[in-house]
Amino acid sequence: MKTARINRMKKSWFGRQICRLLGEERGAVMMEYVIVAVLIAAACVVAVAMFGKTIVGMFDVAAKGATGDHSGAKTALDETQQQQSEDASQASEFHDSMHK
Repeated sequence: MKTARINRMKKSWFGRQICRLLGEERGAVMMEYVIVAVLIAAACVVAVAMFGKTIVGMFDVAAKGATGDHSGAKTALDETQQQQSEDASQASEFHDSMHK
């Protein structure tokens, strides 16, 4: 009796969704989604770690420019550009040391 009810339920859209949620069918697909979500989260963490200072600097420049603090925006822009050039030179030195 239960099997007949379950088989009838599987024929409807709602029943298929419930069976999918409960893991009765295609359980491996859910694990693939978890793996993809973890990889996306790891990529976001790496991107924030690499570009965090630059993004914060650019938002600071935009905020100061929007409030009318143009001299502060220019100073923040210069500081951000200087930090970017220092980071680029450090990356270049690291790259050169790895390829000797």
